[in-house]
Parts: sequence; structure tokens; C-alpha cells
Amino acid sequence: MIMKDSVVFQELVEEALLELPEEIRSKMDNVALCVEKKPTAEQLRKLGTRSGGILLGLYEGVPKTTYGRGFGMILPDKITIFQESIYRFAGNPEAVKELVRKVVRHEIAHHFGFDEKQARELERRSRKKK
Repeated sequence: MIMKDSVVFQELVEEALLELPEEIRSKMDNVALCVEKKPTAEQLRKLGTRSGGILLGLYEGVPKTTYGRGFGMILPDKITIFQESIYRFAGNPEAVKELVRKVVRHEIAHHFGFDEKQARELERRSRKKK
């Protein structure tokens, strides 16, 4: 049985963030990392995902590669990790932990300006190194 405790899940997200190399964490700014139970209908609609579709994480904001003159006083970027979606997709506690790690890294890649294809390529290369 997979433990679906919100506090435990939040700790997994924080642990995934702390596992990132310091040079990446130190360059993250103006970004909030949040946990929600599941995506809203509006979030799914914006992405063109069908209701009932699985969305594991979501980056909303202005990527660091887009910052420039005139970008002062902007709202923080938001990375949301969806707890129920990850539990639904993973089959056991170890798979939950690994998927949280993967989703956190993927969404942070978007914060640094990687598009979907580039973020997936980064994941693929990361798996090869193991």
C-alpha cells in the first residue's frame, strides 16, 4: 500500500529539490514550488489535457531565459507537483519517490527555459548516466 500522506509527499518534493546540485539551486529565483492534490479543470484546459488525463507537474511563469529589461516586479513562477496524479501513475513507494524526483527536475528545467522536448532529452541523458 502506498502512503498517501500529504506531509510525507511534501517531504519527498523538498528532498527532490535538495538533491539538485547547488549550482542549479542557487540559480533558481522568483519561483515557488507547490504541492496540490490534483490539477484544476482550468489547468487541464490550458494545456489541452482531457478531463481525467494525468498531469504530474506544471510550470507556470516566465522562464529565466526570457528575463530581461522590463521584467522587474513580476509575480513568482509557480511549479506545481500533483500528488494524486503521481500516486495514480506510480505503483509503489519507491516508484513514487523516483517519479517525484523526475517531475521536480522536469518542471525546474522549464524554469530555466527548456521546452518540453528539451526537458525530456535532459531526463533521458540523466537516466543514461546512472
